[in-house]
This record gives sequence, C-alpha cells and structure tokens, in this order.
Amino acid sequence: MQSINYGQSIARIDELFLSMASSVENAVRKASHAMKTQDQELAKEVKKGDFMIDGLQQAIEDIVVETIATQQPVASDLRQLMSATKLASDFERAGDYAVHLAKGTKFFVNEPAWRQLEELEAMAEAGCVMIRQTAKAYVGRDAALARSTAALDDAIDHTHKALLKEVLIFLRDHPGQAEQASKIMTISGYLERLGDHMTNACEAIVFMVEGIHTELNE
Repeated sequence: MQSINYGQSIARIDELFLSMASSVENAVRKASHAMKTQDQELAKEVKKGDFMIDGLQQAIEDIVVETIATQQPVASDLRQLMSATKLASDFERAGDYAVHLAKGTKFFVNEPAWRQLEELEAMAEAGCVMIRQTAKAYVGRDAALARSTAALDDAIDHTHKALLKEVLIFLRDHPGQAEQASKIMTISGYLERLGDHMTNACEAIVFMVEGIHTELNE
C-alpha cells in the first residue's frame, strides 16, 4: 500500500482529531447530565463510548509514526506531528475523566439533590468550552486562541478550591453523608485535572506554532 504524503497525513490527523474532540466534549456533557439527573443508563453510554475515543487516539498515533518513518519530516513539520500526539494523549485523558464522572452517578441515585452537583455541572461546562476551543486552536494553528483558552482554567481551579472548602465544612456537621461528600470532592478533582490537560494541550499548540516551550496559566 502506497504511503500518503505529508499534507495528506496532516489533513487526516486534523479530521481524526476533530472527531476525537467532539466525542470527548459529548462524553463530558453526557456524564455531567447523567449525574445531575441520576440517569444510570446515560452514564453507561459514556462508559461504553470510551473505546471509540481510545481508538481515535491510536489512529492518530499510527499516522504520526508512519509519517515520520516514510516522510522524514523536519523542523516545523516534526513539531506539528509530535504536538498532534501530545494533544491526542491529553484528550484521551479528558475522555477518561468523563467516564469517572459518569461512574459517580450511582452514588447519588435516590439521594436528595446536592447543591454541589450544580457546581460540578458548571465545571464540566467550562471544561467543554476548553475542549472545543483547544480543538479550534489546534486546527487553526492559532497560538493566541490557545493562550486565551488556557486562561479559562482559572475559573475551574477557583470552583474546585471553593467546592472542597464547602464540602469539608458540610462534612463537619453531616458525617453520615461522608461517602457522597467524598465522591463530590473526587469528581471535582477529576474536572480540575481535565482543565489541566486542556492547558497542557494549549501549551503544545503554542510550541507547534511558535516553536517555544511555555507554561500557560501558572
């Protein structure tokens, strides 16, 4: 089978990456809704769909390896390929966090509505915005958008820290609900790390476009 050329490789990677980003965003949104509505069937859909995200990551990595082996790219071309691998890895991890979020649904079935679930939903929505804009920055080779997207992680971090304090205070007066409170803190941590992975992906985009390593949103 004849190898595709470099331009075709990049076009195919971009196509696969957009599909991956869309799948990850959809998974996070579904998982968030499943938790809010205590919908265990929807949570199962998220878990079942994770294999497709893993498959897209593998497909991107396969094309990168083949392109490096057959096209011998240099300089900016090689940066582009390696950055695609980095982004695929970060988005795969974001998909894993969606699964963790979905798994948390079972802890709140038949429970009174926890106000903190609304804060988790807000964090998930902010994560979805970061996912969507990171994908746009990558495909558009837009370092400025990558930088502004990474800055959105501040809001997720702030909500995470505030939620932890709030739940710890709640636990002091309601020790009997330790399991649910612990799960809320754990899920908040997953969503905080999702934002971190999108920030890492944005750093990879800046490197891809400008050829410099930089730490965003310190």
